[in-house]
Amino acid sequence: MWAVTILAVLALIAVDFLITRRPHEVSMREALGWSAFYIALPLAFGGWIWATFGSQIGVQYLTGYLVEKSLSVDNLFVFMLLLTAFAVPAALQQRVLLLGIVGALVLRGIFIALGAAVLANFSWAFLLFGAILLVTAVKILLDQLRGSGHDVDVSTMRSVRLIRRFMPVTEDYRGPRLSVRENGRRMLTPLAVVVVAVFATDIVFAVDSVPAVYGITSDPYLVFATNAFALLGLRALYFVLQGALSKLVHLGYGLATILAFIGVKLVLHWAHGIWTSVPEIPTLLSLGVIVVVLAVVTMTSLHATRHDGGTQASAHVVDLGRRSPDDAPRPADLDEAPSTSKPERR
Repeated sequence: MWAVTILAVLALIAVDFLITRRPHEVSMREALGWSAFYIALPLAFGGWIWATFGSQIGVQYLTGYLVEKSLSVDNLFVFMLLLTAFAVPAALQQRVLLLGIVGALVLRGIFIALGAAVLANFSWAFLLFGAILLVTAVKILLDQLRGSGHDVDVSTMRSVRLIRRFMPVTEDYRGPRLSVRENGRRMLTPLAVVVVAVFATDIVFAVDSVPAVYGITSDPYLVFATNAFALLGLRALYFVLQGALSKLVHLGYGLATILAFIGVKLVLHWAHGIWTSVPEIPTLLSLGVIVVVLAVVTMTSLHATRHDGGTQASAHVVDLGRRSPDDAPRPADLDEAPSTSKPERR
């Protein structure tokens, strides 16, 4: 199953690269079609898992997939801000997202393998993962209360500053190319810089995403499958939800609740291994709690933004979102960090 799943993921990625080989602006019809496919595929796979391995494994898979999908929606906020901050042309946005997804899959695979090894050899790792989720939940909650949950300042990102310090960057995009040769020297394009920025954020996403799924199931295969299916549909989902993201003003509260709940579940699981009298939270109850929380925050978000057209949601992204396409910063001007390159960067 590992081999078949990895081959299927590689095949789907190859198809996505073929689709995006010629840059084009994604229509809503195209985005809806691929989103429907990437939702139907994991659900059908979950049905097969349920029928083949029983309801317990089936519930673990579906719960893990729902957790990953909800976390991936939050990730879309950051992707949206990065694409805006770097003034990525509409035709190139799907290529940036696809490269980011590939990087995320590689990082998740590494984190999943490390997590499986740690959990198999150290029982206290459940306590550690639980603590990570609880700390993350508190941070998300505080950011939500302050209204700064998705602020992005690309000029302070270490990855962006590092790459601009050692490599010259062209002032404009050159289609889907990551680098070009000009005047006898190799130069990166802004597309390469934004991809690096997305990769850097993928690392942060993996820190809370992988422990969250391990809080649902300890099977590394199910953890990988749920991560892969949630990430593969992220590119199409971005273009479907691009206009609706600003209305999900309470999503941070929901994610903080879900991560805190799973964190408590992991801590109780660790404690149960030491003191059998400590109760554990069943996976079916976890599924119910997650569904209810997501439904509640969606309804309250829509209610809160029914009259303002989403302006409440965009308040925390004003630094990046208020710019019109005409006065958006040139990609080469996004960071003024010192550079070892010649003055050609201006």
